[in-house]
Amino acid sequence: MAKYLLLKHYRSTKPDDAEHDVPMDRWTPAEVDAHMQYMNDFADRLRESGELVDSRALAQDGLWVRHDGEGRPPVTDGPFAETKELIAGWMIIDVDSQDRAIELAGELSAAPGEGGTPYREWLELRPLLESAPTVTE
Repeated sequence: MAKYLLLKHYRSTKPDDAEHDVPMDRWTPAEVDAHMQYMNDFADRLRESGELVDSRALAQDGLWVRHDGEGRPPVTDGPFAETKELIAGWMIIDVDSQDRAIELAGELSAAPGEGGTPYREWLELRPLLESAPTVTE
């Protein structure tokens, strides 16, 4: 079994396919409800199969934070909420193979969007490290 992180950006299609790239804040309440129901049903199925580790939606608020030197408070820059940078949520799955992770990401990408058509969202799929990398000389 391998764990993967699915990052949801709510960035649907390639830049040359703008007709499908309608931000969620411009969807009708019924379209948002249908999308969320699809997401919940998907998570329930993975929970039942034992493939869901955890998932969370994220608030739109956020800050960039960095260390600013010894004895100084951290520096923040924000809030920011450019939708192109917004991570809307994440899901961690535990699956038998990368092929299964890709299959599930493709299915999640088909969640309904504006007009009830598949949103075709680009999802970021990344394996979790199971152990710290080793350095050899």
